[in-house]
Amino acid sequence: MPLLHEIAHCRAGDKGNVATLSVFPYDDRMYPLLLREVTAQRVREHLAEFVAGDVIRHELPNLSALHFVCHQVVDGGVTTSLALDTHGKSLSSRLLSLPIDGTGRKASR
Repeated sequence: MPLLHEIAHCRAGDKGNVATLSVFPYDDRMYPLLLREVTAQRVREHLAEFVAGDVIRHELPNLSALHFVCHQVVDGGVTTSLALDTHGKSLSSRLLSLPIDGTGRKASR
C-alpha cells in the first residue's frame, strides 16, 4: 500500500500545544483520494502517540488541500517542549507515512 508522501506533501505550523498540518496532492486529480483516505479519525489514530486531543479537518477544495488542526500536542507542543517530536514539522513528516489505499475501496478506518 503506498504512503501519503508518494502522492502529497505537507506544510506545518505550531502555536502552543496546537499544530496545524496542511496536505496538498502533487496532482490535483488526487484530491478525491485524499478526501476519502485522509480523514480526521485516521490522522488522529496515526499521530496518537503525539496528539492527545481532537483533530479537526478542514477541506479546501479550491486549493485541493486538507488542513488539520491538532489539539493537545503532547509535552505542551513547540513552545514548552524540548523534544523535536512534538514540533509541527516532525508531525508533518509522520503524517506523510500514513498508508493510502489507491484502489478505490473505502478506507477501513
